[in-house]
Amino acid sequence: MSTLSFLLARHTALSGDEVAHLQRVASEWQLLSDLSFADFLLWVPVTTPPPDAGGSNGTTAPAAPESPTFLCVAHSRPTTAPTAHPDDMVGGTATAAQHPQLLRALGDTTMRREEQPRWHRGRSIRREVVPVGYEGRVIAVLGRDTNLAAPRVPSTLEISYLAVAGDLCQMIADGTFPTAETADEGRSTPRVGDGLVRVSAAGTVLYASPNAASAFHRLGWSDELVGADLPSVARKVSADPFEGAEVVTLLRDALAGTPSPRAEVESRGATAVVRALPLRPRGVPSGALVLVRDVTEVRRRDRALMSKDATIREIHHRVKNNLQTVAALLRLQARRTRHDEARSALTESMRRVASIALVHEALAASVDERVDIDDVLAGVVPMLNDVVRPGSGVEMRREGRAGVLPAVMATPLVMVVTELVSNALEHGFGEGASGTVRIVATRTASRLSVEIVDDGRGLPDTFSLERANGLGLQIVRTLVDSELGGTLSLRPAAEGGTRAELTLPLSHH
Repeated sequence: MSTLSFLLARHTALSGDEVAHLQRVASEWQLLSDLSFADFLLWVPVTTPPPDAGGSNGTTAPAAPESPTFLCVAHSRPTTAPTAHPDDMVGGTATAAQHPQLLRALGDTTMRREEQPRWHRGRSIRREVVPVGYEGRVIAVLGRDTNLAAPRVPSTLEISYLAVAGDLCQMIADGTFPTAETADEGRSTPRVGDGLVRVSAAGTVLYASPNAASAFHRLGWSDELVGADLPSVARKVSADPFEGAEVVTLLRDALAGTPSPRAEVESRGATAVVRALPLRPRGVPSGALVLVRDVTEVRRRDRALMSKDATIREIHHRVKNNLQTVAALLRLQARRTRHDEARSALTESMRRVASIALVHEALAASVDERVDIDDVLAGVVPMLNDVVRPGSGVEMRREGRAGVLPAVMATPLVMVVTELVSNALEHGFGEGASGTVRIVATRTASRLSVEIVDDGRGLPDTFSLERANGLGLQIVRTLVDSELGGTLSLRPAAEGGTRAELTLPLSHH
């Protein structure tokens, strides 16, 4: 294992707060690498380097006690330039003799650069070091290695990127960046390539990358962005005055040296995410770095998904209402029917339709097409007792939890349990008889077992599940085999009565 936290725990004596600070530094890897056009390596001094370490900077000679060995615990590559190290450097070691600037960086908060580039595996590499300060002392060293093999023509963009990178690196040495408030907030957070704006301490735009200018243009800003007051621009392009005030506050706070969470600006059908970072190298106000990302298409897709989910829930709601109407019509028809067999068939149909309606009611309230089976059974079981054996002394009990299942399993499972409980009530007890029907659910990581146990009259001696021709059991067998992929058994209960056991695999759901 070569994760940052594992390597720090195994090879250093850093405190929890110091480890958390280095993890925050690593969370800003891509920002630093892209701005610097360089690889970033996080080096920590260790007293007992890993025996299998070496990497491309590895050494076989043990370091002297007064000259610690440095271990690379994290590595980031730029997306704006060729990498200096195609091989992963994590786990590699370096001694002070191999990289003397690392040891010097532990002594103060001064960034250093080697006077002459060095060749590494056919590449000309310029190595720099940035001390990582935390609460007044240096706890690690950042190596900033630039690949000089690819010639670069200095441009306004490159000069601006490097200037911002220099300020942020100095703030890392000062121990003022990154902080918990400046932490990266996820996939929608703007990156350097999305759009960069450099703002002076007064709020004036000193530089705006082409992508940043395009983002503000889509929001409705038609004038030149460079030279404009960015808080004023944000206020003018925001369609919502409260949203605009939020972005203005974010920018003002960054200029005042206070990190703020990212915010969104929406106008003219376009949406942009804005992140502002204070620039205060050595504590001197130097303006702010503002990253901008056009997320118009992302938000459009999000809204489409939300609309789709809402439509699906509305469909479930309407299906539930329609099924309840059908169940009510069947109930009315059953009451008007004079033939007992027809009345029984209509009542059973009403019960089955009502059970499916309860599943759709649960799906209408779900956001992920999953159903809490226990909540559905809590509504179905009392209905069964009233319909099948109205006024009987049979007590219904539920034990254990079936849990949450996907919609594709919910409807057939509830139908099966409904039929088995109805069979227990109808065939296990005579008119006016009392007893108990228990629904026992047992769930593991791989399977779900549901048992319906009654203490009624039991099964006939000649009963066979395979040869049973009742409609209810035919429905049950079909659903268990074709829809649920499970097994079903009916046998006499040890304490008397009948035990029906349904077992379903969960590994494919």
